[in-house]
Amino acid sequence: MNRALVVGSGPNGLAAAIALLQGGVEVEVHEAAAHVGGGLHTEELTLPGFLHDVCATVQPLAAGSPFFRTLDLPVEWVQPGAPAAHPLDDGTAVLLERGLGSTADGLGRDGASYRRLVEPLVEAWAELSPVVLGRIPPAPRRALRALEATGVRSLTQGARAALGDARSVAESLFETERARAWFAGHSAHAMLPLERRPSAGFGLALTVMGHAVGWPFARGGSSSLADALAARVRELGGSLSTGSPVDELPSGGLVLADVAPRELARIAKGRLPQRYEQRLRRYRHGPGAFKVDWALDGPIPWRADDCRRAGTVHLGGTLDEIAHSEWGAWSGRVVERPFVLLVQQTLFDDTRAPEGKHSAWAYCHVPNGSDVDMTDRIEGQVERFAPGFRELVLARNTIAPHEFEAGNRNLVGGDLNGGAMDLGQLFRRPALRAVPWKTPLEDVYLCSAATPPGGGVHGMCGYWAARAALAAAS
Repeated sequence: MNRALVVGSGPNGLAAAIALLQGGVEVEVHEAAAHVGGGLHTEELTLPGFLHDVCATVQPLAAGSPFFRTLDLPVEWVQPGAPAAHPLDDGTAVLLERGLGSTADGLGRDGASYRRLVEPLVEAWAELSPVVLGRIPPAPRRALRALEATGVRSLTQGARAALGDARSVAESLFETERARAWFAGHSAHAMLPLERRPSAGFGLALTVMGHAVGWPFARGGSSSLADALAARVRELGGSLSTGSPVDELPSGGLVLADVAPRELARIAKGRLPQRYEQRLRRYRHGPGAFKVDWALDGPIPWRADDCRRAGTVHLGGTLDEIAHSEWGAWSGRVVERPFVLLVQQTLFDDTRAPEGKHSAWAYCHVPNGSDVDMTDRIEGQVERFAPGFRELVLARNTIAPHEFEAGNRNLVGGDLNGGAMDLGQLFRRPALRAVPWKTPLEDVYLCSAATPPGGGVHGMCGYWAARAALAAAS
């Protein structure tokens, strides 16, 4: 094995290409779009001079990725004053701070419970992150080091919470509605109902990463990370072609495909065993996303001043309200008050808008493939916590679920996670196999977010697929 084709240049495809090149394999990367990066892409979507990330923007997983950290990429990570804020209707907000102590203080009488659960995980993050983002099951030595670092009792408590549903964990861990709402906002990133496991694990992982690595974004836009990865591919001798779709798998040679399961079935042209192809076609996708980008005449006028310190703002009110929104998206219903994830990059990165102007990025979860325009409902949620917001809007751009998929075949129905991340599928992506990245076709590997460890900008799906291919050839 001395040559390989990588299909797709998302972060996993680029990571796979780099890992193969480091292993002495010649690599060609083919990308259907006119740009590299997949969801890592920045454009002037509204007005000239306003740079908006089309998909991925806040990237704690990229900053903490065990593989990306070995590459020493020339990306400047911008750390907001606080990773996230959760405003409430009383005009106050609860914050996720970089400091664990500051966060616990903000949670009031629930701070001690939060600290007991999270502090051992934060202290052991350097050992735990390769387990969280590594092979499933993790390498025994690494798992043992993580166990020793956190202590059996602390790890057991953390694991029990991580495998639970967000509602149960929030209601058992916290006494106040403020803390429960705050935890619900973090857990809703899972794109799962808050009553479904392991939604709590997403909330727990995000809060731990907020303390351990922050919730940064790349200065100038997410394209800077994609460009840095692409540049490394070329530096190592690989070739990269954009506007170059692969509509059929080659009949020979090593192939790593950064594509959705049903796309792999399409380009395999009937060569896959029937049972495996059926599994690919039955692979479940989660809710979609409806996104709005704004060019603004000034910063968002939050009622709660603390929101101005946060890069990410969770707009959803109470635990019950957020849970209602996420159940709606999962079960095919559109709700009037959706949970909204909003990012205000220009408060901390003035390269993204003209002087004195600002931008914002936001989306809500909707049923997969939904065609309902959510613009007014999203803006209503912003206005609820920031009266006068609409008066600042100079221009807006919307991306509906079908538009996400039209621009990137991996985003099926607007699903940004590469497939539902519930327990039934989290450990069987895309099918239950000893080496999940290996397909039944000789030398053909799947390396997209539909393989372990799953969605997010970390490149580890591509890295582990490449490692599996290199190991098979050795």
